[in-house]
Amino acid sequence: MRFRVRSLAAASLALVIVAAGPGEPPLSGFTAASARAQREWETKFRALPSPDSLRSYMRRLSARPHHVGSAYDRANAEWLRDRLASWGWDAKIETFDVLFPTPKARQVELVAPTRFRAKLEEPTVAGDPTSGQHSEQLPSYNAYSADGDVTAPLVYVNYGIPADYERLDRFGVSVKGAIVIARYGGSWRGIKPKVAAEHGAVGCLIYSDPKDDGYWVNDVFPQGPTRPKDGVQRGSVVDMPLYPGDPLTPGVGALPGAKRLPLDQAATLVKIPVLPISYADAQPLLSALRGPLAPAEWRGALPITYHVGSGPARVHLVVKSDWSTKPVNDVIARLPGGEAADEWVVRGNHYDAWVNGAVDPISGQISLLEEARSLGELVKQGWKPRRTIVYAAWDGEEPGLLGSTEWVEAHGEDLDRHAVAYLNSDVSIRGFLEVGGSHTLEAFINAVASDIPDPETGLSVWKRAQLKKIGKGTSDERNEARQRKDLRIDALGSGSDYTPFLQHAGVAALNLGFSDEATGYAGVYHSIYDDFTWATRFGDTSFVYGRALAQTIGTAVMRLASAEVVPYQFAGLADNVGKYVGEVKKLLSDRQDQAKERNRELAESVFVALASPQARETAPPSAEVPPFMNFAPLDNGVTALDRSAQRYDGLLARWTAQSERASSPPAVAGLTDLNAKLIRTERALTASEGLPGRPWFRHEIYAPGFYTGYGVKTLPGVREAIEQNKWPEADQQVAKLGAVLQAEAQAIDAASAALEPMVAGQ
Repeated sequence: MRFRVRSLAAASLALVIVAAGPGEPPLSGFTAASARAQREWETKFRALPSPDSLRSYMRRLSARPHHVGSAYDRANAEWLRDRLASWGWDAKIETFDVLFPTPKARQVELVAPTRFRAKLEEPTVAGDPTSGQHSEQLPSYNAYSADGDVTAPLVYVNYGIPADYERLDRFGVSVKGAIVIARYGGSWRGIKPKVAAEHGAVGCLIYSDPKDDGYWVNDVFPQGPTRPKDGVQRGSVVDMPLYPGDPLTPGVGALPGAKRLPLDQAATLVKIPVLPISYADAQPLLSALRGPLAPAEWRGALPITYHVGSGPARVHLVVKSDWSTKPVNDVIARLPGGEAADEWVVRGNHYDAWVNGAVDPISGQISLLEEARSLGELVKQGWKPRRTIVYAAWDGEEPGLLGSTEWVEAHGEDLDRHAVAYLNSDVSIRGFLEVGGSHTLEAFINAVASDIPDPETGLSVWKRAQLKKIGKGTSDERNEARQRKDLRIDALGSGSDYTPFLQHAGVAALNLGFSDEATGYAGVYHSIYDDFTWATRFGDTSFVYGRALAQTIGTAVMRLASAEVVPYQFAGLADNVGKYVGEVKKLLSDRQDQAKERNRELAESVFVALASPQARETAPPSAEVPPFMNFAPLDNGVTALDRSAQRYDGLLARWTAQSERASSPPAVAGLTDLNAKLIRTERALTASEGLPGRPWFRHEIYAPGFYTGYGVKTLPGVREAIEQNKWPEADQQVAKLGAVLQAEAQAIDAASAALEPMVAGQ
């Protein structure tokens, strides 16, 4: 889950300049006449969001802790519903009952060679009033940790990812029967206990090293933005790469009467106890370790010598939780559409938090609210969207995308028939616009970003993002940012509420927010210090980037909701998929070269030791060289996809250009058929049987990695089979993906066939 201002007057002037006048580029999917009206409404819309309103929303929503099941979480849901209703939206609360464990007992104690008991508490900070709301705060813990009471040797495992355990093997260090201590970073937190358990560990501690988000990075809170010594990152460790949402109701909405799994059959629940700790609590534990020195890249910024262990340190770890169900309350609001009311544009941001959550997630939620207020004001002035707009404030995102996943699973058939796109936000602070999502929306969101002024520079947010890529990217990235028509958007893994829409339901999705890595928001992430004080001191202090986010996403919603033709384009999809195919080919080639090089080195070492039969017998086994793979199905799929994309995008450009000369608007029946076919194009990139070993994830182009969690794996079936040396599976996945790409090309061709008569008719 994811920072100063020249002057508001300058920003307002830039808004007028960006939105003004003749000579503007055409809007994809709009006729010339409707584009002119659309731009007039967009100009009115972008003048409405107010930094003062954003500030007041954040103050209200983050005033008290509001985790799932808390009184203030429910109060926020009702407040959100009432605000949306007051602005003209049809708003209601939809409730699901989900498994959400909360801690009853937590203990971490060093019992040898000396004794130390961890505090496991975050203290109140002077000048930060909400940090003292201890009676309402969830203690620092990892949700969905197994209950346990274990005492065992301690082993330091760096970030606790698979590659780190391979390194430990080379040291001759085993974690079997041990408690591991891993630092945050390198992967999603839930991967750390998962991999530890796979290697035989009986417990897991996760700490925040100051090299990653503390005093090594910047001054610590409250003097600076980074993590103080007693700060702790809470978070879920449910195995979301298998499936998100309620662990007991995979694939179905957690409504009354839903069939629920017994706890011991829930595949996403962690098998060992795990607990997060501060670096103040971690330092005595790490100091007690001996054994091999940690590699240089494993060493953090604590004033100690980092050893791996094991021994002589032994730790006693206790975790016990209340495993009851809690309600999650999704706030769902609708603005009815006109001619295409059966087509939906869905916009969402979660509102629950681990504690006060001013940045995560309220910084994004307040922008959603200002969009909703402003769109409601436009309706009062006479604006009517073509499509129905659905705004959602999700509950239960933090424990595992609970509210959004259960809603998608409960409304799956409706979404399959009606959903055009889903637009998500979450954390957003001062900085550069960052966008990830479906490449079918890449050209669309580039055009939107080109029309939004950056509050600080007066450039468009698109131009500022381009300049960042030119200034900080690799040589290839700099050249591409200068030469490619559109900036590439990131592929999406997981970590926020777009996941069930895109990767389960096959709805084209975007995730947007402003960020600046130099500010160090990670230092208070999921702690009691992510609050109004931090946000107004170190985040988007004047709320002008919250305004810019509302302008950006609100403009995107308006265009998606009002375009005659759903504004997908496919050249970006074909280009990016071709890039991903090149990457998996290189992945295989690199692994072949690495195995051959290792075997060459082994052969040379054995040759040197020929005089010693014993040395030959104890030599390590040779590495398996990955076999040849036939990538022709992927090459053929990319060729077909590129050909179909060029045809459709060319037709759409001609339709847009010819609309200036059209004597009458396109036939409604023709548009209905065309848009229905366009909506199916993202669905065509999914497979009903899902990915190997995790059928909930259906998208064949984007998925969270099985061992990365948040981090995306593109072409996941093929890529992960190669990474895990599953060669028959890799061959099967190549054939499967090739067929999916051919099906996508056919879906695009069907849209072209529906569009072509409209072009010819003009």
